[in-house]
Amino acid sequence: MTNLPIPAASPALRTEILDWLDRFAACVRDVDFRAAYPFWHDDIVIFGTYQELVRSRAAWTDTQWSNVWPRTKDFRFDLAHTEVLASADGGTAVAVTPWSSTGWSPDGSEFDRPGRATIMLQKQPDGRWVGVHSHMSLGRGVPQDSHGTRPIKAR
Repeated sequence: MTNLPIPAASPALRTEILDWLDRFAACVRDVDFRAAYPFWHDDIVIFGTYQELVRSRAAWTDTQWSNVWPRTKDFRFDLAHTEVLASADGGTAVAVTPWSSTGWSPDGSEFDRPGRATIMLQKQPDGRWVGVHSHMSLGRGVPQDSHGTRPIKAR
């Protein structure tokens, strides 16, 4: 039995998705929920640290973003090590990407807080990419709790 090749994105599509990841990561670093909303479908379905399954961007914001973004800093996707897969018609893409951030221990000391994500994106009629699924998880052995208290820039 021969498998079809993995559907790697074209170089141009890969560039689009890496740009999307980079711009979204800036929203996380800025703790700017309002700027992040257009990156995601209103009815997104996700898995996350604080909830097994979340349906809707509003619920995701309340259960995940509010519990993570203000308590961490320096969030970045590792674009050099990101894989981008895409449907043959270029209407759907999946980013498989490591990420890094910094967390705070209860005593205020900082620790590395790396993880990984799988993000499914769908191209909209206006040409924008929106995330329709996300599964982000911390690396093995990384403490789930971070004790930062950064302010939310905008809801």
